[in-house]
Amino acid sequence: MSSLPRRVKSVAKAPTSEDLPSFLNSTSESEEEEEEEWEPKSKVARKPHLPKKTEAKTKKAAALRSTVARKMVKKVAIKEEMDVSLPIAPAEDSKMQLLKPKEENADTKSKSLNRMPQVPKKMEINSFQENNQNSLVSNEKPSTSVSVVKQEKCEEEFAFDEPPSKKMKLNACPEGKPVKNLGGNKIKEEFEMNWDIVQALSEITNVEPWVCANLLRLFEEENTIPFIARYRKELINNLEADALREVQHALEELRTVARKTHTMIQKLKKEGKLSSSLLKGLLNCRTLEELDHVSAPYKSGSKGTKAQRAKQLGLEPAALSLLQNPVELNLFSYIRPNTKGLANIQEVEAGVQHILADIFAKDKDTLDFIRKLCQKRYISIQSTLAKVSSKNGNEKDIDKFQLYHEFSCNIKNIQHHQILAINRGENLKILTVKVNIPDGVKNEFCWWCVNERWKPKQFLKPEFMRLFRSSVEDAYKRLIYPLLCREFRSKLTSDAEKESVMMFGRNLRQLLLTSPVRGRALMGVDPGYKHGCKLAIISPTSQILHTDVVYLHSGQGFREAEKIKRLLLQYNCSTVVIGNGTACRETEAYFADLIMKKYFAPLDVVYCIANEAGASIYSVSPEASKEMPDLDPNLRSAVSIARRVQDPLAELVKIEPKHLGVGMYQHDVSQTLLKATLDSVVEECVSFVGVDINICSEILLRHIAGLNTNRAKNIIEWREKNGPFINREQLKEVKGLGPKTFQQCAGFIRFNQEYIKTFCSKNDLGSRALLTKAGALGKKKSKLTSCASQQPNPLDQTCIHPESYNIAMRFLSLIGGNANDIGKSDMQQKVNVVIQKEGMEGTAKKLNTTVHTLQLIIDGLTQPEGYDIRTDFDKPDFKRSIVCFEDLSAGAVLTGKVENATPFGVFVDIGVGKAGLIPARNITEAKLSKVKKRRSLGLGPGERVEVKVLNVDIPRLRITLDLIRVL
Repeated sequence: MSSLPRRVKSVAKAPTSEDLPSFLNSTSESEEEEEEEWEPKSKVARKPHLPKKTEAKTKKAAALRSTVARKMVKKVAIKEEMDVSLPIAPAEDSKMQLLKPKEENADTKSKSLNRMPQVPKKMEINSFQENNQNSLVSNEKPSTSVSVVKQEKCEEEFAFDEPPSKKMKLNACPEGKPVKNLGGNKIKEEFEMNWDIVQALSEITNVEPWVCANLLRLFEEENTIPFIARYRKELINNLEADALREVQHALEELRTVARKTHTMIQKLKKEGKLSSSLLKGLLNCRTLEELDHVSAPYKSGSKGTKAQRAKQLGLEPAALSLLQNPVELNLFSYIRPNTKGLANIQEVEAGVQHILADIFAKDKDTLDFIRKLCQKRYISIQSTLAKVSSKNGNEKDIDKFQLYHEFSCNIKNIQHHQILAINRGENLKILTVKVNIPDGVKNEFCWWCVNERWKPKQFLKPEFMRLFRSSVEDAYKRLIYPLLCREFRSKLTSDAEKESVMMFGRNLRQLLLTSPVRGRALMGVDPGYKHGCKLAIISPTSQILHTDVVYLHSGQGFREAEKIKRLLLQYNCSTVVIGNGTACRETEAYFADLIMKKYFAPLDVVYCIANEAGASIYSVSPEASKEMPDLDPNLRSAVSIARRVQDPLAELVKIEPKHLGVGMYQHDVSQTLLKATLDSVVEECVSFVGVDINICSEILLRHIAGLNTNRAKNIIEWREKNGPFINREQLKEVKGLGPKTFQQCAGFIRFNQEYIKTFCSKNDLGSRALLTKAGALGKKKSKLTSCASQQPNPLDQTCIHPESYNIAMRFLSLIGGNANDIGKSDMQQKVNVVIQKEGMEGTAKKLNTTVHTLQLIIDGLTQPEGYDIRTDFDKPDFKRSIVCFEDLSAGAVLTGKVENATPFGVFVDIGVGKAGLIPARNITEAKLSKVKKRRSLGLGPGERVEVKVLNVDIPRLRITLDLIRVL
């Protein structure tokens, strides 16, 4: 199959060596020095790694499948042997069916397993495949969330008149509840290690191994996260998109370790430094710091470690003899008076000590013991004011880190934002950071090494025992302790960065899914002093009606009020949107005063404050110039502010997510991870909301799962050339939209049925077909459009995927419904009758599908036409009056809107020009809304809350709030 790679921006690529803190690139042993300082480095974005393409099927296999298809009595789907290397969930019922064979082509239709003999769960795979092949033909059609089952009169299924080998390859999918099948073939990775990637991924992410195995397959087949989260729920145990991104990132990190490990192995092999013990140590590495620790002594460009220099002097046999056969050891025989390092007995003992210390520090069991020991003890991280910064530093910058001048906390209890703050202070040379490991850890470790792990096989003389103990202490102090410090700092920083990125993603999702304000004209105001306030009035359909500049804060306020009133009356606009930038507070007071005086009567004018973060950047971008070529950049920002309230998602996707101002320490985290995560969140939001393909913009379209800039452009060009799309099948006619792309994007594209019916009634379908055919004459190979592709399909307005249309139609027949009644109240009643009688599982079994797919079909059939998931989210808070900062007092109860959320608390705009902070300890589950489905215990941007003022610090302009309830 010719597979198309998914968009690069949605791939959560693991950080490269340049993205990681310096400790990952530092050696585990400094040359003649003590432990090096740990300093986080700035992050450098790199081009994300593209997924590997799947191999094309051979022509011979394709011809064989087509031959079998022609011999079938009825046109049904052919299924190939299943991929036994895909383990899935355990069965709850002994009657549950096994994993279905894997589909290879889109034009091969799925057959039913209803007439198959019952197969025991533990039956051998070969027997299952034989039974499957013996029942290729069946009148019943299967219904899984994956199989494409259609019964059409037209010959073509997926790729017009192309051979079967080029048609769509779909994923394996279970019938009913997934069945655990961990006895299949092991998933093969490009770079093999001594650990299993599925088990390692499961341990890192706390996700079941069978789910991790399925996700590996799904990601390998280039499925997007929105597609997996919505249409492959049974394969991923109903995980949400955030969890999928976490697994994807952990997978890329593991593969990065494997790739760098094999690169190091090849390098050492070429240099002749690779031994069997070193090879085993390298293949055991699971993290970059472990790899660095093991490979550091063998890196070129240095003098080598103390142990390596001692080995070059020939002291390695002496060190090994001390552990294995100390009776025959004579260190005096190694003395060479004219050789540096062997001149006297002290130098010989030092060399032996270095070799022994290196052996101890590289031993896996020894490192595992010290790590487990540290988990039981109190390990703290400490920060103090640096001596240099206290003398030469900027007082303003130093004051920002006042909380961390004398700071100490257990590494198990320290918060993520504290780690990021400490790292930033360390980068600015303001703070000195240290990890404190108690002496008890060292004492217990040394006793264990001497008396258990490295206990000599024979009696040691007192001088040898002293040397042995010194070697253990040297290994801990010079090698193991610095390694532990780097590991602790690395783990804390990595977790903090991930949490910061995930928090940014949650805030961004909440912002993008803010409920739109439709059906009204809006006036956008970009406040300003000297250069005036920029105005823009947009229609209910986002068309620009008027733009202007008014000077409200230069003594011309009364005269400009007449102009504003005239514009509001002329365009029947009663809603004003004010940006929260410079002069926002004064502009808000100006409009609030006019509204209180009923100056705009008979209009009942209200206003709201909108976050204008990124509006200025967008106004001078090429996209803005293309969209509004004749408009001044200053006026474009006013248009953007108004559109952010009218349709937040459509407007905010035009701006790079990191400029939207809803993150925390976003410049201190891996920029590669941040960009990949935020782009994935944007793709998720746009896909789950859905777009009307006949009216959406190219910018919005390119964020649909499976699409990119070129494919979105091709869709727009096809629409302009051929007129509106009639149904989803016509997407296959667009250049660049192959089977895989169609599979990923089709379920997220909507069609307004009223608009299509109006278009079809005005245009003859015959002339429409001629138009389509004429448009294809210029191509090398004309593609004939089927009759069915010219007919509107009511299911295209739903979230149901085309691969499940056959199931949906059979479900409609079961309940006695009609496709034209989708979204009506009668449909809900008919569904309820059947579900109450049969139950979800019984109905799903009757339809030969999964419960998840059935639930998705029910949602698609019962949701009203034009349903928008954003209606469940909060709308902007419209006001008519203003509250001043000086009016606040402890105990006052106010309503506000969440501006930003962080791990330490939530910032709320209460309308006084300065956001108040609700500390995290004041946000409890009892105070959160029980109606809304929450992804985490917290609030997100855009949510309306009722708060109580706890404290007002006027000199510092700080407001502390307590959460009463979520509105």
